[in-house]
Amino acid sequence: MFEASVFRQRRLQLMQSMGSGVALIPTAHEALRNRDSHFPYRFDSYFYYLTGFQEPEAVLLLVADAQPKSILFCRDKDMEREIWDGFRHGPAGAVERFGFDEAYSIAQLDEMASKLLANQPKLYYALGQDQAWDARVTAWLNHLRAQGRSGISAPAEICDVRTLLDEMRLFKSPEELDTMRRAAKISTGAHINAMRATRPGKMEYEIEAELLHEFRRHGSQAPAYSSIVAGGANACVLHYVVNNARLRDGDLLLIDAGCELDGYASDITRTFPVNGKFSGPQKDLYELVLAAQAAAIDKVRPGSHWNQPHEAALEVLVRGFIDFGLCQGTPEAVLESGDYRRFYMHRTGHWLGLDVHDVGEYKHDGGWRQLQPGMTLTVEPGCYVRPADGVPKQFWDIGIRIEDDAVVTATGCEIITAAAPKMIGEIEAVMTC
Repeated sequence: MFEASVFRQRRLQLMQSMGSGVALIPTAHEALRNRDSHFPYRFDSYFYYLTGFQEPEAVLLLVADAQPKSILFCRDKDMEREIWDGFRHGPAGAVERFGFDEAYSIAQLDEMASKLLANQPKLYYALGQDQAWDARVTAWLNHLRAQGRSGISAPAEICDVRTLLDEMRLFKSPEELDTMRRAAKISTGAHINAMRATRPGKMEYEIEAELLHEFRRHGSQAPAYSSIVAGGANACVLHYVVNNARLRDGDLLLIDAGCELDGYASDITRTFPVNGKFSGPQKDLYELVLAAQAAAIDKVRPGSHWNQPHEAALEVLVRGFIDFGLCQGTPEAVLESGDYRRFYMHRTGHWLGLDVHDVGEYKHDGGWRQLQPGMTLTVEPGCYVRPADGVPKQFWDIGIRIEDDAVVTATGCEIITAAAPKMIGEIEAVMTC
């Protein structure tokens, strides 16, 4: 985890952007899995970005004025609960460890929130994200409005705090990039191990287990998302997560998996033959997707707009679809009709960071926003061929996606997942080891 000074500086930056008012950012709720068993707890990304605090039942209040102040509300120290559930910092420990100006028991939040919101011009809060919190905030505001004849006013304006935070989170700091590189390294090793473990007759979940083992043994706290381990026709299901089919000789295996490290996601997809050797049709489509990805990566650089990598990949794919008889007509006609969407129906990337589909606007002032140094994104073209009339039979049930994580630099981009093999010769060599 980063030093407390990193989180303190983020809080100050947000308060400077606010100008005046109060920001309220709660962390995520704990969620019951069944009866007394909870899902593994994962903090809210916005809250963590500003605090580094990983315990549930916590709220951050930022007061932006001439003397900006950050206040945490969290669980009290409780030795009996710590015996059952583990260590708690408590308010005093939170101030010492995380550099808040003040900290109080979460039990005091309702009492203090109205006082802190009184006579403030604006409330910065993610209205509509959580109904329980919406009701609680509304109660505070109504309590203040009821005191109008005493000269007390409620904030006249509610602003979405995510608008300011999304722009901050879009540009990664050196500390964030270092963590993302380490997450990428762990995930790269996991994909290599998965390739080496794959052979006909194994189950998809056995290969998933290789990924999860490699993530955890190198310090990752969890997968960044549900791993996709899809053999044969299953690879044509974009969000396939059942992972319970047997791998067959002659099929491809598509793995879309990445670990989360200290809150930051990695996201890699590799596709390779179960038996270690690409067939002719598999090789044809694989090299097409690989060429599309290369064309897209070439456009990941400062000055390009967000959609240029997608446009570059799509141009390559459409020409290939025509060459292989998947689509008919000129490239211009296929693009205009959208016929290519039968085989490529998703975008070529997304922002990456604390969330695997990270925050940040893709358009700015009505147009695609320009890529700038510090932005991080995925580059992931694909091709998915389901059996259908008029579709060449040799391509049926082939699903291919190749995905890497890119950091926009001053001169181009850095592919932080480049060590995961994706050239045909590299893949076949790894699988013979």
